[in-house]
Amino acid sequence: MPHLRLAPPAPTRPGVLLPARDLAIAWFLMVLLAALAWVLTVGQSRHMGMEPGTMGLALPLFLLLWVVMMAAMMLPSVAPVAITWVRGINRRSAGPARALRIAEFVSGYLLAWTAFGLLAYGALAVTGHLVDRDPAAGRWIGAAVFLLAAAQQFGPLKRVCLRHCRNPMFQLLQYSRFRPWAKDLRVGVHHGLYCVGCCWGLMIVLIPLGVMNVAAMAALAAVIFLEKLWRQGPWLTWAVGLAFLVLAVLAPFQDWLLPGLDTSGPPMGQMTGWTG
Repeated sequence: MPHLRLAPPAPTRPGVLLPARDLAIAWFLMVLLAALAWVLTVGQSRHMGMEPGTMGLALPLFLLLWVVMMAAMMLPSVAPVAITWVRGINRRSAGPARALRIAEFVSGYLLAWTAFGLLAYGALAVTGHLVDRDPAAGRWIGAAVFLLAAAQQFGPLKRVCLRHCRNPMFQLLQYSRFRPWAKDLRVGVHHGLYCVGCCWGLMIVLIPLGVMNVAAMAALAAVIFLEKLWRQGPWLTWAVGLAFLVLAVLAPFQDWLLPGLDTSGPPMGQMTGWTG
């Protein structure tokens, strides 16, 4: 009788449920989706200025643009958890039910970031109003935002949420205990809220740097990716916090650090492709 030879399991890293090969594929797919979102974001930024405030956008249009931006910046870093959860859906569902469950998970994740987008819109509206009244206020607004971002990098909420995001195994075990009703939607919202808790301090620096500042978005996306997936991510968190402290000190004296609070540029309505 022939002997059966079992292949050894594919190697995995601690805290990661996907084999290395599948994890690489997952990251590739998520990066591909993120790249499409980047194309849309960069294309839109070419037709928009970096004036303070909401750039003249109505709330629905701002939220649509915000969700695309979040997809571009966040998808690569959530690949391990998201793809592993979707694989679980694929094993338990088929056809329309599978598509619906995946859509619920993705919708839940983006819903969390949409909720944060509402807060971002309000913050931009307030800061834009203040800078319109007194352009010099932009220096102190920028300093305050950088200081708040630094405080978040060093704070307990950042540690808790980052630890959650860096441990996919713990997350997935926790999600398996969720009740069946709208489970995938709630998993998406739950994971999205942890991402918001981990990254909101990084996102608010787009107020002084410019919401449509593609270079700033790319740098922040790289920081988010490394914080969550790099072995030295927690040390990077502290380094970025120190950098924000330096920017907070320099902001009142260096206007070039605050392109998103500069009122000297042309209004967005005068940019190509946007009319009042």
